[in-house]
Amino acid sequence: MALLKVREIGDPVLRSKAKEIDKINEKTLALIDNMFDTMYEEDGVGLAAPQVGILKRIAVVDIREGNKIVLINPEIIAEEGKAIMEEGCLSIPGETGDVIRSEKIKVRTLDRDAEMVEFEAEGFEARAIQHEIDHLNGVLFVDKIVKIVE
Repeated sequence: MALLKVREIGDPVLRSKAKEIDKINEKTLALIDNMFDTMYEEDGVGLAAPQVGILKRIAVVDIREGNKIVLINPEIIAEEGKAIMEEGCLSIPGETGDVIRSEKIKVRTLDRDAEMVEFEAEGFEARAIQHEIDHLNGVLFVDKIVKIVE
């Protein structure tokens, strides 16, 4: 287990677009494992590689302990409905705000075995995945706030 340093708002890496992964190797798999360890240590439900200073299109999500979702070069291929919900972020400690996101999404991504998979997610899981994909594009939740939560 190796914990990674979570970058905070103001770090330019958080505003940079991550590069696609063309090869999944042992180094990639170790990064994924370390990202999960870091996310759990920080009490998060998702973490994107740019948040730990690595500009690769990799993110991890686990909204229910043990339901590990690995996203490599993910793309949202379908969206349905809209909902407003409060969000926070490990890279922006202490700040939350209401953000509009799709209620249900369909995602196409590589998994840790380099297999192309498609799956649907809804509710909080869909929100977490959209939040992490935003990180891969240099977008933070504060860019999408419709109301700051006091």
